[in-house]
Amino acid sequence: MVLIDKDKKLSDVILEDPSIVTVLNRFNIFLGVGDKTIRQMCNEKKLNTDFFLIILNTFSNEEYFPEKLFKNFDAKTIIDYLNCTNNYYLHFIIPNIESHFNLLIKRSTDNNTNLELLYKFFLEVKSELINRIKTDSNELFTKIISLNSNFIDTNEPSDEALRSISVDNAIEDKINDLVNMFVIHLSGNYDTNLCLAVLFAIINLKKDICQNNRIRNKILMPIYQYLLKPNQDNV
Repeated sequence: MVLIDKDKKLSDVILEDPSIVTVLNRFNIFLGVGDKTIRQMCNEKKLNTDFFLIILNTFSNEEYFPEKLFKNFDAKTIIDYLNCTNNYYLHFIIPNIESHFNLLIKRSTDNNTNLELLYKFFLEVKSELINRIKTDSNELFTKIISLNSNFIDTNEPSDEALRSISVDNAIEDKINDLVNMFVIHLSGNYDTNLCLAVLFAIINLKKDICQNNRIRNKILMPIYQYLLKPNQDNV
């Protein structure tokens, strides 16, 4: 497993895995990176180079997950990144899939196509993902930040908030089901280019959620449990 290091050109990273552009956008980095190395780009954007590298390597390599290194960063740093990720889902990728999906259905020339059934299933996935994002923002992340700031609060978050850390696994399964439906059950006449655009966007969403699940389940939950324990001891 070859890891990305700080002296590698960011353009080379993008060319090796174009899907990583979606992660770069969350750090306010967009196409047109020139010949800058990761170190130079992080200095220019005032980013923590070590954290930036961990995120890139976690996204690019499924076998890579440096739990000990992640624990060198406070909860707010991790939550800020997850908030950026949630905002990306909410304001970019979901609307992008939805608009292309609607156009795909509109351009379908066969009344027997089952695209509308696939779209209905997508809307269910969208609803679950949006609910999780709201729970993150309104409950879970707020609670962890409070604990991280040594704010004594013995009121535990709701069961829904605790479940939201792992609910992405269910969302990931549903997205996988949706991909399978496209591959196995799609029928009728439709715009092939638009269909591929929708399918690839859904596959990229699945990959993104899968990688962020590892951060949420293996880092965020242990941090929450660790921070909560002193408050429980004071009850």
